[in-house]
Amino acid sequence: MTSAVITYLLVGPVRVLALRLHAVAWPRGRDVHVTPTPRWGGIAMLGGVLAGVLMAYQLPALRLAFDYSNEIIGVVIAGVLLSVVGMLDDRYDLDAITKLVGQITAAGVLIMFGLQWTAFPVPWGGGGGLFSMSILSLGLEQGVLLTVLITVALVNAMNFIDGLDGLAAGLGMIAALATGLFAIGLLSRLGYYDPSAYVPALLAAVLSGACLGFLPHNFNPARIFMGDSGSMLVGLILAAATTSMSGRMAIPTGSSGAADVLALFAPLIVLAAVVFVPVLDLLMAVVRRTRKGLSPFAADKMHLHHRLLEIGHSQRRAVLLIYLWAGVLAFGAVALALIDDPSIVLWAVGIGLVVVVLASAIPRVRAR
Repeated sequence: MTSAVITYLLVGPVRVLALRLHAVAWPRGRDVHVTPTPRWGGIAMLGGVLAGVLMAYQLPALRLAFDYSNEIIGVVIAGVLLSVVGMLDDRYDLDAITKLVGQITAAGVLIMFGLQWTAFPVPWGGGGGLFSMSILSLGLEQGVLLTVLITVALVNAMNFIDGLDGLAAGLGMIAALATGLFAIGLLSRLGYYDPSAYVPALLAAVLSGACLGFLPHNFNPARIFMGDSGSMLVGLILAAATTSMSGRMAIPTGSSGAADVLALFAPLIVLAAVVFVPVLDLLMAVVRRTRKGLSPFAADKMHLHHRLLEIGHSQRRAVLLIYLWAGVLAFGAVALALIDDPSIVLWAVGIGLVVVVLASAIPRVRAR
């Protein structure tokens, strides 16, 4: 709540500052907006995140996230660093290499403060038959490489998806809520005095609050954009939360049975689901551009949200449809991980996906 309120209140002053310093998004051929709109909404979101972290530090119930590691401090430093890079890009249009260096540096900060993938579940080697599994321990170099790759991928995925009013903020909030719900579910299973899930739960809470506080100013018609300072911050915190939750979670080895396999892979399933839409858009953009001989970072007007607009959806409807896609996948994955009867969840997710597909196809059907 603190991060939501602070973000909401900071947007007004930040908007004035962006206009005075000419941090403005002027309409371009690939853009959907038609009027100049100030950027730097990410500054307000960063302020909300920092306020939420400071409030959590004062609460005894959340102090476990700080007492057993320095991970939150690392996320704060990396977030400030990447937000500054984003602010400069929003104002001066930095080249892709400079932004990539900033993203890798932010990932390096996370690693320095202990946020790194150290283990990966594999469905073999447990000695328990067909459904046996074990934990693959990653070496230092492997863990560092995987952490950097996941962080850079999520940062750019959120950056690429930020093409319609309210889209990145809404997807960030959905992903953070799903991550936080899963972390809370782990806390209830591991015991509330186990600190291993406090960090991702806290990160998810402050991020969802910042996105919620920003959305009223950013939903169509947007009065301000979050810019790269915001979208990269969202991707970084999601990467940190999922790394903390999935990359180092202690899971019993040698288990057998389909339910145990599902439980073992649950963190990775949730991770894949909450970022499915932005990462899919990122991969499609990279493939599309490289096949044309262009740079993967070259801008175009073929993202998922552009395609929804092309088949007849309004901006608001396209955004809400993508919210629905992300919500069904993300919360379905969380339910699959936490509810004992997976068949009920699979039926519900299947029905949800059918509804989303039909809703997405309605303009095309009408056109025929």
